[in-house]
Amino acid sequence: MAIIINLDVVLAKRKMKSKELAEIIGITTANISILKSGKAKAIRFSTLEAICKALNCQPSDILEYTETE
Repeated sequence: MAIIINLDVVLAKRKMKSKELAEIIGITTANISILKSGKAKAIRFSTLEAICKALNCQPSDILEYTETE
């Protein structure tokens, strides 16, 4: 996949656990796990906004594009 999810890196930098983030933004820990693993097919802008607000970061801190061959 050409989109890399760096949510685990940002969580580690903020010393926050997935469970805590899930509680703050109001989604399940299972959905956080799907995002972290890169298995998500999509993310709502409202969810991305809530994550960025909770982690005090930009979308580019969480999402990264790389070209695939």
